[in-house]
Amino acid sequence: MANHKSAEKRNRSNSTKRLRNRYQAKSTRTVIKTLRNSEDKVEAGDLLKKVSSMLDKLAKTKVIHKNKAANQKSKLARAINKIGTEAPKKVVKSTKKKKA
Repeated sequence: MANHKSAEKRNRSNSTKRLRNRYQAKSTRTVIKTLRNSEDKVEAGDLLKKVSSMLDKLAKTKVIHKNKAANQKSKLARAINKIGTEAPKKVVKSTKKKKA
């Protein structure tokens, strides 16, 4: 329980900031899911710019760690580069001989 005016104000401002941070982080996660489910490379490229900006803002305000933001951006870029370049799976021949 806060005993001073400044502590009461700090509690109010912290709760306000917490709500804002949760909203921004959740919004970013939602856009990331949309990006991961995207199958159009052009659309995914546009979304990547938006997501990168959102992640940088979260890292700048220390909502998430800067390395986490960098890792997520890297993984998303790799995922986008794989879109449309999926090679067909190789058929592996059996090495067992058939009995006659």
